[in-house]
Amino acid sequence: MLRQLHSLIGLIAALFAIVLAVTGATLSLNPALERASVVAPAAGQASVAELTNRMAEHYPGAEQIKRTPSGTLIVYYTRDGQVGADRVDPRTGQAIAPYEPSSFSRWVKNLHRSLLLDTPGRAVAGITALAMLILVISGALLLAARLGGWRQLLRPVRGTLSQRLHIELGRAALLGMLLSALTGAYLSATTFGLTPEGREAEPEFPLAVNGGPPQAVDTLSVLMTTDLSDLRELVYPYPDDPADTYSLSTDQGAGYIDQASGEWLSYQPHTATHGLYALLYRLHTGEGLWWLGLTLGLAALAVPAVAVSGAIIWWKRRRSKPTLKANSRPNAADSVILVGSESNTTWGFAKTLHDSLRQAGHRVHTAPMNQLASRYNAAKRLFILTATYGDGDAPTSARRFLARLDKVTQTPKLPVAVLGFGDRQFAQFCGFANEVAVTLTAKGWPQLLPLDTINRQSTQAFTRWGNAVGKLLGIELALMHRPPRPRTTALALAERVNYGVDVQAPTAVLRFKAVDDSGKSGWRPRFLARTDLPSFEAGDLVGILPPGNQVPRLYSLASASTDGTLEICVRQHADGLCSSFLHALPIGDTINAFIQPNPGFRPSAGKAPVVLIGAGTGIGPLVGFIRHNKAHHPMHLYWGGRNPQSDFLYEPELNAYLDDRRLTKLNAAFSRLDERAYVQDKLIANGPELRRLIDKGAQILVCGGRSMATSVMAALDDIIAPLGIDVMTLKAEGRYREDVY
Repeated sequence: MLRQLHSLIGLIAALFAIVLAVTGATLSLNPALERASVVAPAAGQASVAELTNRMAEHYPGAEQIKRTPSGTLIVYYTRDGQVGADRVDPRTGQAIAPYEPSSFSRWVKNLHRSLLLDTPGRAVAGITALAMLILVISGALLLAARLGGWRQLLRPVRGTLSQRLHIELGRAALLGMLLSALTGAYLSATTFGLTPEGREAEPEFPLAVNGGPPQAVDTLSVLMTTDLSDLRELVYPYPDDPADTYSLSTDQGAGYIDQASGEWLSYQPHTATHGLYALLYRLHTGEGLWWLGLTLGLAALAVPAVAVSGAIIWWKRRRSKPTLKANSRPNAADSVILVGSESNTTWGFAKTLHDSLRQAGHRVHTAPMNQLASRYNAAKRLFILTATYGDGDAPTSARRFLARLDKVTQTPKLPVAVLGFGDRQFAQFCGFANEVAVTLTAKGWPQLLPLDTINRQSTQAFTRWGNAVGKLLGIELALMHRPPRPRTTALALAERVNYGVDVQAPTAVLRFKAVDDSGKSGWRPRFLARTDLPSFEAGDLVGILPPGNQVPRLYSLASASTDGTLEICVRQHADGLCSSFLHALPIGDTINAFIQPNPGFRPSAGKAPVVLIGAGTGIGPLVGFIRHNKAHHPMHLYWGGRNPQSDFLYEPELNAYLDDRRLTKLNAAFSRLDERAYVQDKLIANGPELRRLIDKGAQILVCGGRSMATSVMAALDDIIAPLGIDVMTLKAEGRYREDVY
């Protein structure tokens, strides 16, 4: 619901918000430009009387003095029968330049305030400000939910370019947009009388004055005690009229001054409501706060990009929900598929299952989890495919599922298979899918299959699950869903280092370089040929397409693009299509690959220790992190292999890093030696040291197979139990991150 509200308001208000943002950013320059040209004495260094004394010689016909919030002094005067206005230097009372308000600024201000449509335009601008306020708040709530809580609000984000642009710019400009929207909505409300206007003090006009000889303006006692920094406006009395008065307005209040005595004839202090109005006006415009004005201007410049990227995200999400063919009615289907999705990616997997079951002769009904029916008359089985949103929450299309489950009258209850989709980088990996599975079991729904999970939309894992479903149904069920992938780049194998042959675990470190593509395009001059690698960091993922197969295999990167090579560590599996292809690839031959950013798996900035844990080829990105530890922050590596004589991956390089202190300590375990030790055994043996590092704020990064990661987690839970924390606590704090396959 929150996402739909955010999207709907954003789409409706986008154009008006862009206009207000661009004009607001333009106007934000005015306070800074004005402040740069102002020479203003500090508070307490000059009084209004001193100013009038300095101006008396140069402006004998002065009629009014105004001081802007930024400190510019303007005198309005009559000279030789002509009226004029000058900007004045308060130190000398002399003119700096004629005062000529910018017609362009006035036009931009009218466009910003009323869209050049007077009262109706002011209403639209006010509604847009209110919409922006709702968008900022709902956007912050959505971001916190996506990243796993408010404490994770600054953690790196992944996604498409439009998603990252929308989130990163929105996050950077969040406070500025919130302040602008809140103050803008308030000021608009005062315009239409919805909140108190906070009018300036209106003192009573004096009915009687002293009538004595007027004193010189610089000798009036009120002006002598009024600091120049408090001045807003001083209006001179009409010449040669002893019954007229001075009118003075300051930051504190306003009143009338007797020409003869120099004292107040009447005075009215400003109310608290006016003080609030003045504060919010300054916060919105930046007048008198030039640095805030520039900050708000920069935040406003993010609005067009956030609005456009948000519209692109909405359109892509709308298009990404597939059209289901031959979707049977709920009471006619023998197989029901319910989908829980936040961004529609799960729908692609559901459509593949839907189409495959239908082609096998089944009648299939597929719908959002929120549309769970109270009864399915002909159904024999239920499939639930659901993502998890944020910190274990239900995605949008499944928010009402658990509540509807209580109203189901199905008897007997259908056998159900729950398949969860998520990312192991998050502490609550497939948390909602697990909650659904537990709830169904508690309510007596039999299991068609135990709960299974898909990490990072893995095609291979989905195919494996489909094989299990097909075996149960007695049909061939080849689920080959291919999520959209980026455009591939050709890379040539430049170097390989082989390990592990003696222990029947052939493993290779492969280094690729960009291919000069000048030969592919006859019209492209050689000097325009693309030879650069795509941008990536150690710990990101590279997707590689083996020949004759469009399903990419993902490998963790051991290098950054700044190293000049793309480096991966690959073990050959007997039935591994892509690993066999890579191991047989001759030097100079090419692969087709794309980069999948993985910013959630890399060391955090700062001086806290880093504990790197891996086994087998999981050492790849860990070596990359060490390689780039040129600041020599404490890094401790725990790694497990088979035999140091055969598959001690990266041994020479790791020894070099120990020498130059990029690596603090190396702890290697080899399962084929007499001790038959695994990496988790090394962790337990070094428990006190690890506990000390974690107590000092260490971050832990784990890379390797799922069974290894499970054993590591169990070992660490035992090690840190005396600290009163567990691995789930570290995950929630962003101090425990996994790249598990």
